[in-house]
Amino acid sequence: MEKRWLKSYPQGVPETIDTDAFASVVDVLDQSLQRFKDRDAFECLGQTLTYGELDQLADRFAAYLQQGLALKPGDRVAIMMPNLLQYPAVMFGVLRAGMVVVNVNPKYTPGELAHQLNDAQVSAIVVAENHIDTLQTALEDCEVQHIITTQIGDLLELPRRLAVNFFNKYVIRSVPNWRLPITTPLPEALRQGEKLALIKPKLSHDDLAFLQYTGGTTGLAKGAELTHGNIVANLEQVSAWLKPCQTDEQEIVVTALPLYHIFALTVNCLTFMKLGAKNLFIINPQDTASAVREICKHRFTVITGVNTLFNGLLNTVNFHDADFSQLKFTLGGGAAIHPRTAERWQELTGKPIIEGYGLSETSPVASVNPLDIQEFTSSIGLPLPSTEFSLRDEKGKEVVDGEAGELCIRGPQVMRGYWQRPKDNKATFAKDGFLKTGDIATCDEQGYFSIVDRKKDMILVSGFNVYPNEIEALISSHPGVLECACVGVPDSNTGEAVKVYVVKADPKLNADELLKLCENELTSYKRPRSIAFCDEIPKSSIGKVLRRKLRT
Repeated sequence: MEKRWLKSYPQGVPETIDTDAFASVVDVLDQSLQRFKDRDAFECLGQTLTYGELDQLADRFAAYLQQGLALKPGDRVAIMMPNLLQYPAVMFGVLRAGMVVVNVNPKYTPGELAHQLNDAQVSAIVVAENHIDTLQTALEDCEVQHIITTQIGDLLELPRRLAVNFFNKYVIRSVPNWRLPITTPLPEALRQGEKLALIKPKLSHDDLAFLQYTGGTTGLAKGAELTHGNIVANLEQVSAWLKPCQTDEQEIVVTALPLYHIFALTVNCLTFMKLGAKNLFIINPQDTASAVREICKHRFTVITGVNTLFNGLLNTVNFHDADFSQLKFTLGGGAAIHPRTAERWQELTGKPIIEGYGLSETSPVASVNPLDIQEFTSSIGLPLPSTEFSLRDEKGKEVVDGEAGELCIRGPQVMRGYWQRPKDNKATFAKDGFLKTGDIATCDEQGYFSIVDRKKDMILVSGFNVYPNEIEALISSHPGVLECACVGVPDSNTGEAVKVYVVKADPKLNADELLKLCENELTSYKRPRSIAFCDEIPKSSIGKVLRRKLRT
C-alpha cells in the first residue's frame, strides 16, 4: 500500500535505517559497555550495577558456558527468573558466547515449562530458586544437561546479599524445598568463569540470538526465531525514533514489565542500554504497593507498560506522590490501552501514554506514535523506518482505503520463522514475505494505523463483526468498573452473543447500569447479552487478557 505514513514522520526520523550498522547484538552491547563503562546500567533492591561491571560478569558467564560446560555456539540456554541484576549478566553472557537465549516465564506451569524446554532443545537453564519447584516437576517430562541456580540477592554486596537471601528463604519462605540432580550456583559459575578464557565467536545477522516463545494466549506457545539481524534492526529503528528527544543526560527507565517478555527485553533493556540509560528493575509489578515504593524513590524519565500495569499504578494511592517532573514520555504496548486509563494517566503525570504496536515475531516494535503527541490517540501510530504495513482481506488482497483488514508486516525486524514449524511458517507468511499478524486494523489519511481487534477474538453476531476492544473501552469508561473483558459465547439465534466479565471498582455497581450504558452508545448487535461480575480477569504474565479461559 502507499506509504502515506512517511508524510507524518517526526522531523529528524529517517525513512530507513542502516541494517548493517552492527554485525550482531553483541557488537551493539560491546560498544555500550565500553562507552558507558562508568555509568550505572541497572538498579535492583537498592544495588546498582555499572556498565563496566556488567561487562566483566557477562565475560565470566560466557567463558563458563564455553569452557566450564563445553557448550557450543548455537546451543540454547534458558533463563527463568524475574527482573534481577543477574538477568542481563546471564543474557549478555549467553549472547557473547555465541549461544541462543531462551527466555522463560517463571510463572509457567510444569507442563508449559516442559513443552518449551523440549521444543527448544535446551542444553542449560539458569533458574531462580524461588521457581525451582516448577523446574523440578517439569524435569519428569524433559531433560536439561546443566542447571544453574541463583538466589534473589546473589549479585548484591555483602552483607545485603546474605540478608536478602536469608529473608527470602527463611522469613517470607519464597524458596520451596527442592532436590535436583547436580546443580551449580550462579556465584560459583562466575568464579569458575573468571579463571577461564572466552573465545569470542564471529557472529552475523543470520545467527540466531533469541528463541522468543509466543505468549500462548491462543494455543501452544511457539518459538519465534529472532536473529542477530532482526534484533539489531529493531534497535536501530527504535533508536532512530527516539533520537529527536535525546539529550546528553542519562535516562532513568522504569522496567516493571518482565525482561523475559520481548517488550521489556528489546525496548527497556537493549535499546536503552544502547543509549546508555539506567534501568530501574521492579521484581514483582503485581505487588503494586512495593513497586510504587520503589518507583517513588526515583525521578525517572521514561516508563513503559501495558494497560494492566498503568491501571494498577493509578489505583495505588502512593503512586500519586511520585515525582513526575522529569518524565519525558510513557510508552504503552503489549495489549490495547484503554482510553480511560490513558486519560487518568495524563491527568496525574502530565504526559500522554504513547502507544505502539509489536509482536514477539517482530522483535517486537513495528509501529509507534510520535513522542511529541500532546494527548493519547487510540492509534498504534506509524510504521517504524524500513517497515511496511499492508491491510489485506481474507483472500490476501489489499483492502480499499477506509476499510479494515488484517495487518501484515514486512521489515528487517520480522522473525526468520517459527522454530521447527514449517506448516505454521507457511500459514503465517504471505508469498511476498509479509507476516500475517492476525490483528484487524484500519489506516487513516495521515498514515496512522489503529487496531480494531484480534482476528481470532472477533465476535460474529448475526453476520456482523463485533470487536471486543470497542466494547471493553466503553465499559471501562464507567467509574464503577475496575477492569473488564469481552468474549463471544454460543447463541442459538445469532450464532454468537456478546458477554462481558467485569471486576468492580464500586461494590454497588449492577449489571443494569452497564447494559443501559451500552444501549445508549452501541448499535443493537454490539450490545452485551449478559454481564458477569468476577473477582479477577485471567491474564498472561504481562497483563494480556486470556479470552480463551473466559470462553471455557
